Amino acid sequence: MKILFLSSWFPNKLEPTNGNFVQRHAEAVAMKHDVEILHTIGNFDQAEKFVWDDQIINGIRTLIIYYKNSKNPIQNFLRRMKAYKLGFAKMEKPDLVHANVLHNNMLFAVHLKKKYQIPFVVTEHWTLLRKINHATTSSVTKFVAKFIANRAAAILPVSNDLKVSLEELGINTPMKVIPNVVDTKLFEPSDSAHDDFTFVHISNLIPRKNVDKILNTAIKLLKEGYKLKLKIGGDGDTNNLRNIVKKEGFEDQIEIFDTLTLPEVSKKLKSSDCFILFSEDENQPCVIAESFASGIKVISTNVGGISEFFPDNFGILVDSSNEELLENAMKELMNEKKITNKKEISDYAEKTFSKNAIAEQFTAVYEKILN
Repeated sequence: MKILFLSSWFPNKLEPTNGNFVQRHAEAVAMKHDVEILHTIGNFDQAEKFVWDDQIINGIRTLIIYYKNSKNPIQNFLRRMKAYKLGFAKMEKPDLVHANVLHNNMLFAVHLKKKYQIPFVVTEHWTLLRKINHATTSSVTKFVAKFIANRAAAILPVSNDLKVSLEELGINTPMKVIPNVVDTKLFEPSDSAHDDFTFVHISNLIPRKNVDKILNTAIKLLKEGYKLKLKIGGDGDTNNLRNIVKKEGFEDQIEIFDTLTLPEVSKKLKSSDCFILFSEDENQPCVIAESFASGIKVISTNVGGISEFFPDNFGILVDSSNEELLENAMKELMNEKKITNKKEISDYAEKTFSKNAIAEQFTAVYEKILN
């Protein structure tokens, strides 16, 4: 089948990691189908109205059109839709559009359905559409999401928590949960042992990730004499973290790092014993699936759809982002006498999140729609 991926978020020169989970879904689908990707994004710093970036990325033709951004949201929306139309004219006509994220960008998928009778599905990732956020999410955002979703052939949320939340908005399109994908050839267990129990956290370091709490808890345990290491960082501001570690004198035990490539993420996870995610809000984080593929355990707050893909003996879920709960969970894993069966953890990831497993699920949905 010929599949066109459209997404409200996608990695680009302005935001290199934004929506990288969409790119991975597209790469999984490309194992079985002919895939092209079209994305548009505004750029305040360009003089030209449109700048084209047309290249092959990981074997997939990827066209990103940058439009000149302005402070007028209506003008920006019109330029975005114009950019999509210009880009679509350069693509092969698809059998089906695979849209991502129910932002107003995906009104273009509705346009394609109306003008060319091309059906579309939507994979949803947006925490803003989770039920607990409905009261604070703008009524316009919710209306647009419902309008687009009720014109789709299928909605494919990455967790059941999000599926229930979308149904609460009045979306009645058939839904199927299909999680995020992991490259299980890249993320795999390592046999190397570590002298000190090593924790790792990788994220975009935004406030809801509670990176400061993870760092504070590790420092507290180090002061109490626990032998551990912490690797912490990502694509956000790491200066404050470095200053704290230097001030406390734990530079040998705590490593701060900046933005990583996917192979570098894999290397960090392989060389650790446990991944920590201490967020206030999530859907179905790729990095937990990547940790499982790497054969390591996870400590996480029990938010969003995390518990849906978290077997009992694969780590610890804590009820809230309370530092005492994190401290107790870290101590429990460090004191655990049982040897972790890395293969059991990675086998689960292979069965649940691998490119092949996800591609087969998407293919079943596509075939049902097109047949």
